[in-house]
Amino acid sequence: MVQKAERVGSPRSRGGKPVGNITRGTTNPNRMRRLDRWLAGPQAWRLRSAVDPLVVDLGYGASPTTAVELFERLQAVRADVRVCGIEIEPERVRTAKALERPGLSFHVGGFEVPVQGDPVLVRAFNVLRQYEEADVAGIWGLVQSRLAPGGLFIDGTCDEIGRRVTWVALDSERPLSLSFSVRFGSFELPSEVAERLPKALIHRNVPGEPIHAFLQAMDKAWLEAAPLASFGNRQRWTGMCKSLRDAGWPLQGGASRWRLGEVTVAWEAVAPR
Repeated sequence: MVQKAERVGSPRSRGGKPVGNITRGTTNPNRMRRLDRWLAGPQAWRLRSAVDPLVVDLGYGASPTTAVELFERLQAVRADVRVCGIEIEPERVRTAKALERPGLSFHVGGFEVPVQGDPVLVRAFNVLRQYEEADVAGIWGLVQSRLAPGGLFIDGTCDEIGRRVTWVALDSERPLSLSFSVRFGSFELPSEVAERLPKALIHRNVPGEPIHAFLQAMDKAWLEAAPLASFGNRQRWTGMCKSLRDAGWPLQGGASRWRLGEVTVAWEAVAPR
């Protein structure tokens, strides 16, 4: 059942009781690989240029596996990276403590992000989905206020084994983009990813809303690119993305990302009305 988040603008947003509610905590190994690949790829410059290479995995769930994976993947970008896993449920943190090592630690907390220093990256995956849409703006604002200069907050959702993934990227001031990443062969139409839209958008996939228009445009371009399927789904997906760009959709990134089953669009093009 969806839980209504504690009012994040309350005095408890700083110190005291963690801000948020205990989530179901379901997770699986390698579930976040598609986002991690994006963080260690086109977003790696943020970590490389950071004065303090602090990264937060916010709400890592009942198992710390994905936090450990994030730490190991980002070590390839910057060896002195510090990853802090944060969970609001104390028993989950107590269990994770056994996996701590230099650069990786676990803490009790919520959206107030109770760590020393300002993180350059904050990942919250499959967390806000369990709140109400009305709570999203407040939660976003609280986490954004904790970012280091040039920092990024990722609010995302994925299926149980990471085949269909979407995420919103925000800097300290505003949402920047919406990304989709899918495993080829896991869908018939790209719009099937709609069931994994972030909370800010999942109820907006209706006629008249920009996200609905974008998903419909993806389907149309995917169907029109069917002749490229004989060369493989990568070529077909790339053809779809080229058609979207040519139609005026403000796509970010290029063919090197498209070949991975990924596409990113500027937030202004899909933001709720």
